[in-house]
Amino acid sequence: MKTYILRDPKAVEPQNRKPNPRPRRPDPAITATVDVICGQRAPAPPALGGRVLYVGLDVHNDTIAVSLAPSDSTEVRRYGIIGGQHDDVLKLLKKLQAAHPGAALKFCYEAGPRGYPLCRFIRQHGAECLIVAPSKVPRQPGDRVKTDRRDADQLARLFRAGELTGIYVPDPQDEAVRDLIRARYQVSQQQHRARQQLKMFLLRQNLRYAGTKPWTQKHLNFLATVKLPFAEQQFVFQEMVNVISDAGQRLERYEQEIESVVESWRRQPVVRAIMSLRGVALLTGATLVAELGDLHRFPTAPQLMSYLGLCPGEHTSGETRKQGGITKLGNGIARRAMIEAAWNNSRAPRMSRTVLARQAGLPKAVTEAAWAAQTRLHQRYKHLTGVGRKKSQVAAAALGRELAGFVWAIGRMVQPRAAQPEVGKQ
Repeated sequence: MKTYILRDPKAVEPQNRKPNPRPRRPDPAITATVDVICGQRAPAPPALGGRVLYVGLDVHNDTIAVSLAPSDSTEVRRYGIIGGQHDDVLKLLKKLQAAHPGAALKFCYEAGPRGYPLCRFIRQHGAECLIVAPSKVPRQPGDRVKTDRRDADQLARLFRAGELTGIYVPDPQDEAVRDLIRARYQVSQQQHRARQQLKMFLLRQNLRYAGTKPWTQKHLNFLATVKLPFAEQQFVFQEMVNVISDAGQRLERYEQEIESVVESWRRQPVVRAIMSLRGVALLTGATLVAELGDLHRFPTAPQLMSYLGLCPGEHTSGETRKQGGITKLGNGIARRAMIEAAWNNSRAPRMSRTVLARQAGLPKAVTEAAWAAQTRLHQRYKHLTGVGRKKSQVAAAALGRELAGFVWAIGRMVQPRAAQPEVGKQ
């Protein structure tokens, strides 16, 4: 028989105790702990001024499952399934306002292909809305039943408990610029795949380019001289070349459009300030600002590094501490642009004519921070790539992490222009 020793016997109350006519209010921390052990969550305290009705939406293309979680109760009620149009959501909002007068309505749904318009529509009609990050929704490992109604119940319950993590909702203009930059990135990926396909096709025909740098003018001249033995193969070869050339022309048009759009964009001062860094030209600067949005939403630089997935993974248990590669979480496009820009700092620090032209007219604090970034990152690269140390690729990821800190600092030194009213609104 095991013997359990109590550290503080005085804290143990006797079993036969008369009921207290005025019981003490339970400690919220203890109540929350007990609720977690029992498989439930204690309701979050309601907002000041009245009740709160938490509404969980499981959004699909044609239907939306709705569940309600009042702040003054532990139950979750299923409202039903409505249509997927904005008019259906407006009818739901009006019915909930009529059925729960004086209660604040708070909606939430997981991020998905529906994007941000539904969230903006709900906010325009006086209700709060949170877009939830699906990867951070707590889920039970043993739960093997998934339905739309159960998902809506789970969202409403967790929203009331305050355990959901929302994502950043950009302005409509910022989203439009981001769509433009992402479309250009997709075209570049298509061009890369087309080049790889052509390279493998020529390799099967035992045709090799003798030069060192592919896709230069010499390489294009070599492709113009390629002649295959069969007409079918020549047709395939020419179609592959046409796809690559068409993608190149599309990239030129996208880059011209991005250059003209950034000049009239309200975040142009932030883009221009970030371009003071070495390796950050117009396209990279616009990509970082469009993907990251308002840098003031990151209180510290490590939070931005973690958002980009540039922090090392870690598995610590007891006295054993093991760190691995970067987590690669968050925004992959911004992470890729950050690491590509960091490669330029592997060379010795210097103020080239291109960098001086980009820094013309910027505040002194911005240019000093850009020079400090050059010296710091180059020293870091030399230290990491010394004899018997890290590979250059690993060092570049580390430089990208530190470059994110300088981007965070410089981006907060300048302010964007005032937001312009949306089209069709006064």
